[in-house]
This record gives sequence, C-alpha cells and structure tokens, in this order.
Amino acid sequence: MLELAILGLLQESPMHGYELRKELAAKLGAIRAAISYGSLYPTLRRLQAAEWITEAAETPATAEEVPALTSRRGRVVYKITAEGKERFAQLIAQAGPETYDDTGFGVHFAFFARTDQATRLRILEGRRRKIEERREGLRDVLGRAAERLDAYTLELQRHGLDACEREVRWLEELIANERSGRAPTVPRAGTVGGRRDTDSPPPPGESRKERP
Repeated sequence: MLELAILGLLQESPMHGYELRKELAAKLGAIRAAISYGSLYPTLRRLQAAEWITEAAETPATAEEVPALTSRRGRVVYKITAEGKERFAQLIAQAGPETYDDTGFGVHFAFFARTDQATRLRILEGRRRKIEERREGLRDVLGRAAERLDAYTLELQRHGLDACEREVRWLEELIANERSGRAPTVPRAGTVGGRRDTDSPPPPGESRKERP
C-alpha cells in the first residue's frame, strides 16, 4: 500500500522524502499513523532498485525539515519513471481482498481519481461486503452476549456497530453515484453532510435566525 501511495504522489510532482511524508499524511488522513520514516525510506530504496523511481536532484535540508534524532543531510528528490507509471497502473487496477481492508481501501480510495470506474465499483462493493460482515458480527455479539458484557465493553461494541452502519450508508451512496456517473458531492464550508451546520457562524450578511 505504501508503494502504491508513493508512486501515486510522485506522478503529481517530484518530491524529497520529507515532502512525501507530509503529502502522505495529508492524503491518507486517518491511516497516516502507519506511515513512518522507518518504513518510508526502505520502500524508496526498494522502488529505486526496481527502477520505478529515480533520483532527480539533491538540495540542502533546513533545520525544520530534519526529523528529530536524525542527521542533517541533503534532500534527495525522487521522481517516477516510465516503468514506475506502469507499475502504478497495475497496482491501482487491483481489486482483491487486500483492497477491502481498512488500510488498503484507504490508500486506493485516496487515488480513486486515477482509477477507472469499473475498478472503483469493484472496490466499493467489496468494501461494503467487508463492512456488512463486520456489522453482522457485532450484531451477533450484542444479540447473544450483551448481558454478559460490562457497560463500557457494551458501549464500545455499540460504537463499532454505529460506525459500521454509517460506513455502509456512505458506501451505498458512493456506489449509487458511480453507477449513475456522478462524482461524490463536496459539501460547502459550514455544512455537514451537504446540510447547513446550524452551529457554525452564519455567512457574512446573514443572521443565524435567517437560516432555514
């Protein structure tokens, strides 16, 4: 998954390791904790050895760009090769069990704009099946063993079930959009799920009581 993410980012522009880590954190959001310098640089070296990326240049590193407890050195800038673009196309077209798990789905979804519609649908439908199975497992636990769980464990199970139900609804909306050829709706600032957030400050020139 890290290989896919690096190749996808380098298709946008050449980057050095520090830039890549920042972009990975921004792109992958909730799963960014899985990305570390310990895994990033070995992967970069492996991609170089496979000739999927190459070094473009080296520039001096500033104090702010040097991770704690590491030496200050020049920044190697990486760029993707023609072979790397072919490798990315192969990876992004894959739709199997590993793409339905939390990390695999998150990385693939981050690059859906570069994925063909048929593959997007396969991944979304596979992810939905995965979450529906998880949801049914939680329902089963709550149905059979709720009376044996302490209040906090029970609340944790209910929280997991609620998260599964929300994700299934979200996936169903995405699948419906894909089948109709529509892109996901991007809510405007000050909205939640496409609706105006009544707790947010009103736009200039509008008082809160004027809101619908």
